[in-house]
This record gives sequence, C-alpha cells and structure tokens, in this order.
Amino acid sequence: MSAPDTSQPEEILRIAAKGDGVTASGRYAWGAAPGDLLLPDGTLQPGPHHVAPVCRHFGRCGGCQLQQLDEESLAAFVEARVANASASQELGAERITPPHLSPPGSRRRAALRAESSSGRVVIGYREAGSHRLVELAECPVLVPEFVALLPDLRKLLIRIGQSAAAGAKGRKGRAPGKGSAPGKMAADVELTLTEQGIDLGIKGLTTEGLAITEVMLDFARLHGLARLTLDQGYGPDMIWEPEPVTVNLSGVSVPLPPGSFLQATRDGEDALVGAAREWLGGLPAIADLFAGLGTFAFALAGEGSKVLAAEAARDAHLACKTAAAVQQRPVHALHRDLFRNPLLADELNRFAGVVLDPPRAGARDQVERLADSTVGRIVYISCNPSSWARDAALLIAGGYRLAEVRPVGQFRWSTHVELASLFLRD
Repeated sequence: MSAPDTSQPEEILRIAAKGDGVTASGRYAWGAAPGDLLLPDGTLQPGPHHVAPVCRHFGRCGGCQLQQLDEESLAAFVEARVANASASQELGAERITPPHLSPPGSRRRAALRAESSSGRVVIGYREAGSHRLVELAECPVLVPEFVALLPDLRKLLIRIGQSAAAGAKGRKGRAPGKGSAPGKMAADVELTLTEQGIDLGIKGLTTEGLAITEVMLDFARLHGLARLTLDQGYGPDMIWEPEPVTVNLSGVSVPLPPGSFLQATRDGEDALVGAAREWLGGLPAIADLFAGLGTFAFALAGEGSKVLAAEAARDAHLACKTAAAVQQRPVHALHRDLFRNPLLADELNRFAGVVLDPPRAGARDQVERLADSTVGRIVYISCNPSSWARDAALLIAGGYRLAEVRPVGQFRWSTHVELASLFLRD
C-alpha cells in the first residue's frame, strides 16, 4: 500500500475510536472535527463542526479527547462507535436510536491522582500519553461541588504529607522542623456525590497521631462531607461519617460502601434504567446479573415484577440486600460470582427477562448460558462496545435477534461510550 499523498489539503471525514480525525487517504490528525481540512504541513483548518474547547486544560489533560466537536458531531461519534461495533460482528441491529449525551458539569463520580514534591501538591488527571499530572484549575465535566473542593483538598493533603514525613523523621531519631515539607507523596482520590453530600476517599497516604486525625475531622466538618475514608494499605478506614451514606436508586436509598461502582452521571443512569424499564417492565420474573448495588433491580421490581439480583462483590450484595429488606421491595439479592459460577440455562429459564451489566471485559461465559436458554427478553447494558459486540454475536448465534440499541455518552467529550441493547427470542 502506497503512502498517503500529503501534498494537498484533505478533509477530515470521521473521528476514529481513539479520537483522531481521519481523512479518505488514511491520514490521522489529533484535535480534528469532521469537515476540518488537514493541510500539507500537518496543521488544521477548522471546519463547520469545529468549536473552541471549553476547558483551558484541553490538549494536555488526558481526561477529554473531543472538546473540539460540536454537539452534532459529538453525537455522531457516539452513535458511530456503537454502529461500527454492531457491524463488525454482523449483528443486524434493527434499530439504533440517536444517542443520549450527558450534559457538562454532571459527572458525579471521579477518580483523581494527587502527587507532591517539595511541599507542592497537584491534583488532577494524567497528561495524554504521559505520567505527568495536569493540575485541575477547572473541569467542565465534573459536578461543581468537586471542583470547589479541590483547593482546600490540596492543603489537606499537604498537611497529611507533612505529618507522615514528621513521623518518619521522628522514627529515625531526627527532630523535624516546624512546617516540614512532605517530600515525595502520591495518593489516589475518589469523589462520589451521594444523598448526604460528597464522599471523599483517599488512598496511599499514612497518618500518625491524634493531631492529624483532628485536622481531617475539621476538614470534613467544614466542608460538610458525607464521608471521609483513608486507605493506608489495608482497606478504607472511616474517619468521618455522621450518618450512613446512601445513593438514590429509582427512589430507594441504598447504602454505598466505600469505592462501590455507581453510574458516572445521574442522567446517564436514568437513560439506561429507562431503557430497561421500557423493555422489561411488568414481566413477572426478572434476573439482574452483575447487579451491583441494584441500579436496575430496584428500577424493575414492583408492579407484579420480582427480581433476582446476582452480584459477586460482597459489600455491594449486602447493600442491595439491606435496602430491599428495609424498603420491602421484591428483590432477592444473591451473592454469586457469575464469572466463576454463571447461572445455567435451566436456572435462567425460570425468568421472563434478564438484564446484565458486566464489567468492560464483558461476560462471555454467562452469555453462552443465556444463548442456550429460553429467556424471551435480554437487556444487555455495556460500557465497552467491542466486548458487547463479541458477546452479542453469541446471542445471535443462539437464536436471538438484536431489536434495538441505544448509545449513551455518559463520559462527555471522551471516547468512552456506553449502550443499552434489547435481544428478543421469537
């Protein structure tokens, strides 16, 4: 194959899976939008779908790849990711709906990195293709409450680092000076917006003594945190939790164990749950596989429907079980590892419908059992179109048809795409 001709301007025709613009000859350009011209010198001449990025960090921060796209081309990218995955396995999707896009400022769950050197702390995301951190001065993706917390959180991490450094020097027999810098420090920071406020988890730092604990308590109290946990290598320790932390799942307050999975945005969750309700609502017996906290189970239970919620993570399973008992919902929580011990076809045949929302790698073994079952309706929720298409091909081979697919762009301006899909056995 000959090399593409770079002597003439070429139009960007589409956006590839990793976010680069592609021309008809196969040239790639980062930061491009459909309709841009890729000039011979490698620069871009913006076209009608190219807009100014809304964040000052775009281009350095690895969190977003697509802020240059207008709403029309961003929606087209999300839809194309799903359509291309379906076509690659010849799934024969009967309908692919226009995508749902989460709005700016709606991300209610974030995993950030914090690092320090010589007393300065940086909190943010990695640079694209690098281990360097971009210090977040703003983030149009996250809920405003997270961004507002960052300046004081940096100060708290400095105090924790100073405490750890002082303890280490003390153990070596050297008296640290007042206000000692923490030296090298690194931590993972998890933020989740709950019914009680911000749940803050810090992992990778160590503390010693009552004084630093009081500093953390004062921080949590001042900022009205729902919870503050510190994981020093042995699991999260509770520093502050004035009342049990919960999240609202279809009107049910469900306990939220530290670090538990939650859909990234509330409106994205509503789009996925709405699809499951539309397709499975009212069926007498439904199985929710990889149920987590019960995001789909609580949405589907009631009005004549009973739901089996199967989940391997014990803390999530117990949270779902507790909420179902307290709220008296017809949800039976089952603790079962569906990777090692998937539900068999005979077990599945008792259900009129199944919803599954597996991790990014998919659920090949469980899907093989579903393909052998007589379940009439299967709703497959996925955060990875590629693994979904692979699993979907097994269902098609087993006699199901792909009736509908709904793309969902919860992770706005990123290449991460989710979907809800309906498979029917006629």
